[in-house]
Amino acid sequence: VFGKDINLILVLNNLSSDRKSVRVDMSASTILYTRRAVAEILKAATSVELGPKQGKHIRVKIPYTHYGKYLTTDKRIQVTALCEVLRTNGLKLLVEKTIILEDTNIIIKLPRRVVVNKAVSLEISYANPLPEPVSRCVLLVTLMNQQVKINLARLAPRERSKIYFEFTPRRVGPLQLQVDFSCDKFSHVKGFVTIAVAPA
Repeated sequence: VFGKDINLILVLNNLSSDRKSVRVDMSASTILYTRRAVAEILKAATSVELGPKQGKHIRVKIPYTHYGKYLTTDKRIQVTALCEVLRTNGLKLLVEKTIILEDTNIIIKLPRRVVVNKAVSLEISYANPLPEPVSRCVLLVTLMNQQVKINLARLAPRERSKIYFEFTPRRVGPLQLQVDFSCDKFSHVKGFVTIAVAPA
């Protein structure tokens, strides 16, 4: 989840009946959705001895403090592990994983029934998932082809807050409400709901 430390496990298994020595070079970078690297956030190397038919786990931790300021709005991190089996004429195996960090910041609560031409109030809650305060917080609410910009108070570390948003639907049928939350430490955290507007 965005804002928390990332914990990974690399599993190595020796399927042969011979002892193996493996060198593991690990790296991680924040990337764009095109897979183009933005910034390297982890570089580590270790060696592992594997007995016959033995498996071992290598734990890797990427703290938020290492990736937070380099993350793009795509919220993607590419992790690679190059595993080289020593004394085997350079036998190598490359393992890659792309991590897409989830946002759990925006929660939109609707009343049970929304009726055309009748005012309705929605609850929009938003959060700071980071271990540090954020300021210059802004919510951009898009509904019925109109945008409303709402300036918000700063949020303490891990704080959640909420506002109430009132509007009157002018037609029957589905309406999509989109919320975009930005601040000085991250931007474009989105949430949306489809509202079913009933006839009067």
